[in-house]
Amino acid sequence: MSVEGLSVLVTGAGTGIGRSIALCAAREGAFVTAVGRRAEPLREVADKSPGTIEAVPADVTADGAPERIVAAALERFGRLDAVVNNAGLARFGRLADTGLDELDAMLAVNVRAPAALIRAALPHLEPAHGSVVNVSSVAGTLAMPGRAYYGAGKAALNSLTRSLARELAPAVRVNAVLPGPVDTPLWHGAGMTEDEQESLRAGLLADTPMGRFGEGDEIAGWVCRLIDPEQSGWVTGALIPVDGGRTA
Repeated sequence: MSVEGLSVLVTGAGTGIGRSIALCAAREGAFVTAVGRRAEPLREVADKSPGTIEAVPADVTADGAPERIVAAALERFGRLDAVVNNAGLARFGRLADTGLDELDAMLAVNVRAPAALIRAALPHLEPAHGSVVNVSSVAGTLAMPGRAYYGAGKAALNSLTRSLARELAPAVRVNAVLPGPVDTPLWHGAGMTEDEQESLRAGLLADTPMGRFGEGDEIAGWVCRLIDPEQSGWVTGALIPVDGGRTA
């Protein structure tokens, strides 16, 4: 890959897919601003690549957070070449049992925060001919009974990706990866009992032709390729499913 020397900002970088993305970019020679709500997991990520990963604890939905996050990346690395919007929130439940406050919370993290961060980073991404990668989900393309709010938010993120790809071209590329089921801590905050989690997991595996859950590194590899201007310099507006055949 040709990401060496690039300054890459990754949200939700303390655990799961975001952690894998931050470490993938660092291994390939990028400088990484790793953002997340909890300081300790971020420090653990930064300790794996001293000098190339900067831990920035922040809640992406807080007032002024996008500007502070971008400023931290610029202060540490002097430039900003790519933004990876990976931070996400999942709350599952049937419509009759799930309040609109849950919808509002998911839209704040999964749609509003990415839009705000792209907007804050744009003055720095444009002169760098940089890129944005949004980590969405196949939930944004499939019917999801019991997960309608979550799917609606990811569908909105997909639409944001494609529209901004046209709006910001040719200066900034905007793409998304759409993971299928990946075993991450996101599951544990989805508002389900253990039995409900196991039932959902069994159903997802039955609907996945590859017969297993994905791994964070499998998603991270595609994100790093989309950041790479040599491999993906002519790729924008793409929604790339990395889902074990879930959407086939």
